[in-house]
Amino acid sequence: MPADRFLSIGHRGARGHAPENTLLSFDTAIRLGAQMVELDVQQHPSGALLVIHDLRLERTTNGSGRVADRSFDYIRGLDAGLGQQVPTLDEVIDLVDQRVPINVELKTPGGTGEATAELLRRYLADGWKPEQFLVSSFHLPELEIFRQAAPEIPIGVLLCGVPLEWAAEAGELSAQALNISEEFADPQLIADAKARGMKVYVYTVNEPDEIAQMRKLGADGVFTDFPERAL
Repeated sequence: MPADRFLSIGHRGARGHAPENTLLSFDTAIRLGAQMVELDVQQHPSGALLVIHDLRLERTTNGSGRVADRSFDYIRGLDAGLGQQVPTLDEVIDLVDQRVPINVELKTPGGTGEATAELLRRYLADGWKPEQFLVSSFHLPELEIFRQAAPEIPIGVLLCGVPLEWAAEAGELSAQALNISEEFADPQLIADAKARGMKVYVYTVNEPDEIAQMRKLGADGVFTDFPERAL
């Protein structure tokens, strides 16, 4: 993972400036100074790894229906905003081109973890370093499948809440990061994660005063729709 500094992590690229999870959004985030970009990936029934957050198409494209029920060609023909396509994971990695690390969030179970591991290991063979990726998920069994398939790549546990045992479960998974909701940015949870050697990143923090508060609590960075605000 990046050296000790407070990271500005572009949430779905630069969602406050460009259509989320598009090549334009990721490029915009990097141009605005993001020190890492975050994206969502789903494995489509065709085998393609699509970079899209929702399980349905309506909110982020001009299409309709469930991602899993529509053909790859149909989805690729949609407008994801400003003429952008729904990209594949390899297209995003090629665009980023090692300029910043990438946080890949596994959105769907049933193969996404294994397919993502296979793809990222190809990039490692091409010269990317393991620490240039962070793979995270709320779906911990899928994250464990990824970890077993690509143990050299750091993982992050996503939380929306405060577990009874604080960061213990993330520790059991050998996670290098804990990604927590701003709403549940509990100082004790942050301290426990850091005592276990994890980085703590908070999502999704857009207001400058709230970004400053997360820094004060000891977080290592924030996911933000406006990457320039966290620099």
